[in-house]
Amino acid sequence: MLAAHTTMTEPTPTLRQYELIAELSDKMVRLASQNDWESVISVGQEYCQAVESLRALSPLDDEDRMARKPLLTKILNDDARIRHLAAPELERLGNMLGSIKRQQNVVQAYLAQPKTQS
Repeated sequence: MLAAHTTMTEPTPTLRQYELIAELSDKMVRLASQNDWESVISVGQEYCQAVESLRALSPLDDEDRMARKPLLTKILNDDARIRHLAAPELERLGNMLGSIKRQQNVVQAYLAQPKTQS
């Protein structure tokens, strides 16, 4: 008698890579919610490497494409959450850079050589 074939098979390397990317995006969301931006950047580098490594892996079959769909949805949702969490920080940095630029302009104006009239 033949053993019953289960539908739960070991994920392919490509699908496992998508699972890794989803795990990394989840970690980045958690770090961003804690305002740990240095760690977000560090994990983001791992994330980029994981995405880049997809290029070397085999294409997915139909079953794996269906299994990938919720992973992609999660990855995209995590990306949106990270961007939402980063927006106030980016605005704060933009304001700070604008303030520094204005201060530099004031200093340059005061330190500028007076123009001599001929």
